[in-house]
Amino acid sequence: MVKIIAWNIARREEAWRCLLDTDGDIALLQEAIEPPADVARRLDVDPAPWRTAGAGLNRPWRAAVVKLSSRVGVQWFEPKPVENAHRGELAVSRPGTLAAAILTPSTGEPFIVASMYAPWEKPHSTTGSSWIYADGSVHRVISDLSALIGQQAEHRILAAGDLNILHGYGENGSDYWASRYATVFSLRETLPSRDEATFGSKTAHPVVGPVAQHSVFGGVLLPRREPVSPLSSQGAASGARSAL
Repeated sequence: MVKIIAWNIARREEAWRCLLDTDGDIALLQEAIEPPADVARRLDVDPAPWRTAGAGLNRPWRAAVVKLSSRVGVQWFEPKPVENAHRGELAVSRPGTLAAAILTPSTGEPFIVASMYAPWEKPHSTTGSSWIYADGSVHRVISDLSALIGQQAEHRILAAGDLNILHGYGENGSDYWASRYATVFSLRETLPSRDEATFGSKTAHPVVGPVAQHSVFGGVLLPRREPVSPLSSQGAASGARSAL
């Protein structure tokens, strides 16, 4: 049994200490600041810089894959900005929004885990709009994640995170936003699967869920070979939209 935590820790230092008190094996974190020194000595984390890219923005946090126990082995992928990534490497549209690794349980087959974060964005200044939205960010991170799929079936990928969108409806019952968000979740229809996938949403669906032939975004799509137990789940949309 592999125990996995998916959590937007919202830049809180104390959250790192909370992780040490769990019996988890792996944490898939979003909005993670660099762990304090006393915590860093007791866990392993991917070596990417502690920032989420964005012109004119100071965001000293990122998505991270954290090894919490000796019961699993972890081999981290190195995400690289698109302009610096060679063929065969993990190119990321916005550094800090995707972290991934190969996880090897003490028993069972290895599989890939990924932590995803979709930052809020604003429309172009010429629109005069005060909206914020995250579906554009989600589409980018899903596209980045596709680099880990190299054949039509039998992939073993667990992806979880904070996507800042809703599943099946829009804020305040908005049909417009529901239809925009649906473009994200409809991508699963393009992937062959034996079973209905479970995708993250704000209220109804856990981020960590059942398995299918593939996995890709916001939920778990992992072949039913190795049991995975979620200790904690973070909804795909955390927080409420403002300035709609």
